[in-house]
Amino acid sequence: MDNLRRFETINDYNVFNNNETLHPLVSVVDLSKADRRQGSRMYFGFYTIFLKDVKCGDLMYGRHTYDYQEGTLVFLAPGQVAGVNSNGETYQPKGYALVFHPDLVHGTSLGRLIQDYTFFGYQSNEALHLSNRERKIVLDCFEKIKYELEHAIDKHSRRLIVSNIELFLNYCIRFYERQFITRDNVHKGILERFENLLNEYFETDKPQTIGLPSVAYCANELNLSSSYFGDLVKKETGKTAQEYIQTRVIDEAKERIFDHSKSVSEIAYELGFKYPQHFIRLFKQWVGQSPNEFRSSLN
Repeated sequence: MDNLRRFETINDYNVFNNNETLHPLVSVVDLSKADRRQGSRMYFGFYTIFLKDVKCGDLMYGRHTYDYQEGTLVFLAPGQVAGVNSNGETYQPKGYALVFHPDLVHGTSLGRLIQDYTFFGYQSNEALHLSNRERKIVLDCFEKIKYELEHAIDKHSRRLIVSNIELFLNYCIRFYERQFITRDNVHKGILERFENLLNEYFETDKPQTIGLPSVAYCANELNLSSSYFGDLVKKETGKTAQEYIQTRVIDEAKERIFDHSKSVSEIAYELGFKYPQHFIRLFKQWVGQSPNEFRSSLN
């Protein structure tokens, strides 16, 4: 697993898997055509979506190992590293991979919206687990893209290919929303841990040493990617993770304002603000009053 294979182009990946390159910027790769191989780490210079059909080892994502179940979709953005740890055993890959280069979608509606598909930033343990019906829809989308790739290229080809990729990604948004609901109990546990994390944060000197708790810090402490964590919090609370943290900061500030022995500047520092004016601005934004005005209203 120490060797890193680099795939900079779609053709590189097609050759590796014994698939014909029908378009230089996009391919639906039939992994069953690939030769038997041992696991390795791989760098992808393009968008990659895996649909796994059989158990063949654990998926490596960065330096972490996650169970990569059958009927699972995993999304990788360009520049990410993933691979399969087969524990030194040879295995036959199966399933499909949809791969497309960023150049394919430049200047299209999908190119303008690609950052909205936040699951490209999820970790592999946050993969999309498909039902049988969802899997059929995914395969149907792949089949439509493949049909266009096998069709003689004409003035409609690129638009239809990109439209079908966009359709597929939009279905994945729906499927992830279903997964957020069906895993509701798990997510409520994460929110409780998030709340406890913030409580503990303000009970220590971390605000003075690290600063305000960031979304990235909280996600990392909960072993989640920032993208998945942000989407989860938004789905469960209606607030962004940043808004949720700011709400907690304001609640903590209101408690501390009761202590008249502390100045507003001291409270700002205790909460992790570098500059008191940033604290005053945020407090007024959320409360409608400055900290001093709020303190006076309590007398």
